[in-house]
Amino acid sequence: MSQTENALDYGEVKEVTFLERLLVQKRWTLSWTITLFCVVIAVSLAFFHLYVAEFGTPEGRSFRTTHLTVMMVLALLIQPLFRNSHFEPIETPLQKLGFAIDLLLVGAVIFVHVWTMWDIDAFQLRLGSKEEGDLIVGTLCIALVLEATRRTVGIAMVCVTGFFIVHALYAHKFFGFFYGPPTRPAKYIDTMFMSTDGIFGIPLHVAATYIVLFIIFGGLLIRSGAGKFFIDLAVSLTGHRVGGPAKAATVASGFMGTVSGSAVANVVTTGSFTIPLMKKLGYRPKFAAAVEACASSGGQITPPIMGAAAFIIAENLALPYVYVILAALIPAFLYFATIYFMVHFEAEKTGIERISKDRLPRALEVLKDGWHLLFALGVLIFFLVTGYTPMKSAFWGILALIGLSFIRPATRMSPADILAAFESGIRSTVPVTVACACAGIIIGSVFVSGLGLKFTQSVIDLSGGNLLILLALTAVAAIVLGMGMTTTAVYITVSALIVPSLEKLDVLPMAAHLFAFYFGVVSTITPPVALAAFAGAAIAKTPPMATAVESARVGIAKYLVPFAFVYNPSLLFDGSIAWTIYSALAAVAGLWLLSASLESWLYGPLNGLMRLAVFAAAVLALMPPTVDILGIPGVILSLGGLALGATVAVMRRRDPVPRFAGSKGGAHG
Repeated sequence: MSQTENALDYGEVKEVTFLERLLVQKRWTLSWTITLFCVVIAVSLAFFHLYVAEFGTPEGRSFRTTHLTVMMVLALLIQPLFRNSHFEPIETPLQKLGFAIDLLLVGAVIFVHVWTMWDIDAFQLRLGSKEEGDLIVGTLCIALVLEATRRTVGIAMVCVTGFFIVHALYAHKFFGFFYGPPTRPAKYIDTMFMSTDGIFGIPLHVAATYIVLFIIFGGLLIRSGAGKFFIDLAVSLTGHRVGGPAKAATVASGFMGTVSGSAVANVVTTGSFTIPLMKKLGYRPKFAAAVEACASSGGQITPPIMGAAAFIIAENLALPYVYVILAALIPAFLYFATIYFMVHFEAEKTGIERISKDRLPRALEVLKDGWHLLFALGVLIFFLVTGYTPMKSAFWGILALIGLSFIRPATRMSPADILAAFESGIRSTVPVTVACACAGIIIGSVFVSGLGLKFTQSVIDLSGGNLLILLALTAVAAIVLGMGMTTTAVYITVSALIVPSLEKLDVLPMAAHLFAFYFGVVSTITPPVALAAFAGAAIAKTPPMATAVESARVGIAKYLVPFAFVYNPSLLFDGSIAWTIYSALAAVAGLWLLSASLESWLYGPLNGLMRLAVFAAAVLALMPPTVDILGIPGVILSLGGLALGATVAVMRRRDPVPRFAGSKGGAHG
């Protein structure tokens, strides 16, 4: 795979794990002793999960509390008080105080675990008839989860969770639809700590059983050189086309997204070479950063390894995970296709030259070097499709990947590589697990206060029963929550409060849950808090907010596609295959026309009238074909839009220079 390195100037950014730092450490300090402890318990937890995946989970509550305990210990030690990093020496009095508090909190976490596990059967029998000690330990557990959340996820999620806690306990002090009877503290602790309706509910169950193994699988893929392989493959397939570098960034980031759950991590990994390369070949720096941000943020919606929330969707709907994968296929394709179209029109408009094929790696050579890595993904998909649980599928995928990596020296992983991948995977799961535990508090609070049912009815009343207004309110709520919370936490919150409202208006359950999921993801490219766009801006050296606005434009499909599949469930493979095929093709054409309108370019610059015509054609083409709109069958409107778009495209191809009045093309929206 060195061929690409000789052809184009880029390199792969690989994370240096704690284990690798320890192996080269010469001067031993207290901080490095803490690091060693973190590595040991992280690797041990990884082996524990592999064992459980093959031989079955132990009793549910003990399994979840063990998983959460280790994750919270890691969270408290890796994100210490009064130090920027746990690698930083403990020198000042304030740092020593912080370290003492950290140790005290770790001891408290272990105490809660021992209290629960000492006699797990007796503990569970006390559900509904708690001892005073259970109330104290339960309160301590909630406080520890909130502190771990503050350190690993952020204060915003703690504030949101705090609101729901206060509301549940003091609902009689609120007004409007928030008013209600208060929950007794004993009952609240019973729900949050003793039962499986709170902290130890479905979100934590999914994190402990499915998510952790898939993240370990992704870590092993990257360790084996899959990141380099995916980038090489993307460059070889698209580098010689119009706008090749940006198209390669789109494809490579999509590939990387299947093994990495972080949009920001994808940006800094693939963007470290794609953004400078796009700038060097003539793309506007802001556009280059936006393309990378949008492509990287699509990772969580890309099958087969989607974001953590996708596994929770399957659990909430009581469906096999493979159904979520199938439903997400067309929407993910539409999203990446739109970015691809935007890149193509931008390249044509600004005269970006293609990369000569002799400077690119050959696709067959790349595949020869890395086909076995794709085969490992195939093993994972095979087990999912044939009915195995996600846990068992991930287990066999991990074993297959480790074995297949030995086929070629370039991908062969040493024992240190494998252990480093295990450690990195567990650490990557820490914020997800903590967020799931904190989200369990939100769900439990909504459950005990009865707010969920009241909120659902209130939102329906506010929307006047209009589905479009309700969808818009849901989208805005998810985007706002996403500014300070993880995608998983946003989805869980929205699914508890608003998704039931959508289902009451006869929205397909899968569509309702995916709608909440999509708008939980989109915050990474949506101003004012667009973390993926900001990461791209740092590499491109462009203004962060302007880059975020450009990202929202390039990634417009992520805002439109969820509305499309709610009104047209055939995009989720619900209904006849004929309507699914037609809907997918019409959506691709509509998004192609929309991209042309936004770029003001279609075989040449578009003047005002032509741009308006192309935009109208795009809107009509995206109409749901099986729904009547203002008394007109949607399929008629859709076909009309396709016909109008085809007419304009033919006219523009024959005569790319605008010949009638209107504003000059070439300007950006």
